[in-house]
Amino acid sequence: MVMFNPPHPGETLREDVLPALDISVTELARRLGFARETLSRVLHGRAPISPDLAVRLELAGIGTARTWLGVQADYDIWQARHREQPHIERFADIA
Repeated sequence: MVMFNPPHPGETLREDVLPALDISVTELARRLGFARETLSRVLHGRAPISPDLAVRLELAGIGTARTWLGVQADYDIWQARHREQPHIERFADIA
């Protein structure tokens, strides 16, 4: 399946989760034990969902850690595939 520019998982938190919970960034940060500034960086796509944040989201009942990290991985892989990469010689081509 071809994946098109997936959203940063922070965008999902900002646009879907916060409104559904009807809480502020400050309140979510407090409940997760995260600095508001750190959480804000994630919500605005300037920092990734870390394993620690993913576990805290799971403990708070907001999805599973594995799902959050999977969404982050999808985002990271898409970004990497769309950046210029050096020429990579495949091992199968060496023989």
